[in-house]
Amino acid sequence: MPATLYSFRRCPYAMRARLAISVSQTPVKLREIVLKHKPPEMLAISPKGTVPVLQLADGQVIDESFDIMLWALKQNDPKAWLAPNFEQMLQWVTANDEQFKPLLDKYKYAVRFPEHSEQEYRQQGEVFLQRIEQQLSQSLYLMGEQQSLADIAVLPFIRQFASVDLQWFEQASYPHLQAWLKQFIDSALFRSIMQKHPSWLESACEIDFP
Repeated sequence: MPATLYSFRRCPYAMRARLAISVSQTPVKLREIVLKHKPPEMLAISPKGTVPVLQLADGQVIDESFDIMLWALKQNDPKAWLAPNFEQMLQWVTANDEQFKPLLDKYKYAVRFPEHSEQEYRQQGEVFLQRIEQQLSQSLYLMGEQQSLADIAVLPFIRQFASVDLQWFEQASYPHLQAWLKQFIDSALFRSIMQKHPSWLESACEIDFP
């Protein structure tokens, strides 16, 4: 019996979980949720109410996206995403999750955070973008010449940052970061995990994934 994944298509945390599950070819039952109408079944196993949530066949629950990525890749890691130095990869993920993501939220929803302007929040977030740009000027990916867990864990959030003001982003001086993001968005893997599915609550239909 496969595990059950509660997901929301546009959430970057859920994206990275789906990316790892998909590349590992570990079968799960996908339940697409609507954030305004969270299923009681999901809240019963993960009261914090955020996606993604993975319930294994034995009842174990994993409700942190990075932990779901690790679970999937430990089942199967055909692209060797776990191969680079794990501590260095974790530094990228921690910087993204703990420093960049809060600034991304303020940039995206600047009207809710009137302490600073949208432009000021963007400039604060650019510190992370500049760090990535510097690294990508030296190597194709964050950990060298091969894509890794670090890239896949960070890219969905860079995509979200870029989409706040796409015109600004496309004109910004981040050529290596822009190419890195475009390659990701154009990839068959990303397109596959972004397919639209009906809400599980409305359709009562689980999707076989990947």
